[in-house]
Amino acid sequence: MTRALAGDVDYDTNGHGYARRRRTDFRIAAIVHAALGDARSVINVGAGAGSYEPADRYVAAIEPSAAMRAQRPPANVPAIDAVAERLPFDDDAFDAGMAMVTVHQWSDSLRGLAELRRVSRGPVLVLTFDGDALDRFWLAGYAPELIAAERRRYPAISTVRAAVGTTSQVTEIPIPIDCVDGFTEAFYARPEQFLDPEVRAAQSAWGFVEPETIERRVARLGDDLESGAWDSRYGHLRTQPEFTGSMRLIVGQP
Repeated sequence: MTRALAGDVDYDTNGHGYARRRRTDFRIAAIVHAALGDARSVINVGAGAGSYEPADRYVAAIEPSAAMRAQRPPANVPAIDAVAERLPFDDDAFDAGMAMVTVHQWSDSLRGLAELRRVSRGPVLVLTFDGDALDRFWLAGYAPELIAAERRRYPAISTVRAAVGTTSQVTEIPIPIDCVDGFTEAFYARPEQFLDPEVRAAQSAWGFVEPETIERRVARLGDDLESGAWDSRYGHLRTQPEFTGSMRLIVGQP
């Protein structure tokens, strides 16, 4: 029997390189973990391979993809096979909840966020991207179809805020130049990385762009890198320590 997808991407087929390419960046993690406050028990929904899970607190990890669960390091707790929209826990079961770069992949983000709020008696943290800020990134000029796909997938920041608490705070997350979490904006200063199919394979949005279009867009980037045209426009980014793009941390309070 074929199992229905838990979200908009088949990670059992396409998620095998995430543990290597989508690692925890300690600077982003520091911001996330500080926002957890004094919470001792945390539910991590859409936990994937375990990025950004705190090591000094009790964690219950929820991940529906077997391939992603298999990539979790031995130091992380095993993940529970469940989906965000139906969390198998009582109300207020955890001090805090977190969802790290995952809400746009859920089949029903509003229902999933409501569930996350239901089982968390304290703060709910959502690390996501602001669709209205995606054009800050130079890749929008090379692969507009990719940016359009991302924009369609991300819930509006105002929608997430309303779902996770009666009050909430939004923080723009600066991305360090050597960020090791390989989402698209992490390579703002390293454009050559987008020429690598393995890098693109760990960025789910490329799966929503036609292969022929990807080939054309990547070829254009490659040509501009070889000719120096990219550096003429964006070369200053190669030494810019941080880039503030569309990454946001939303913290909702009950």
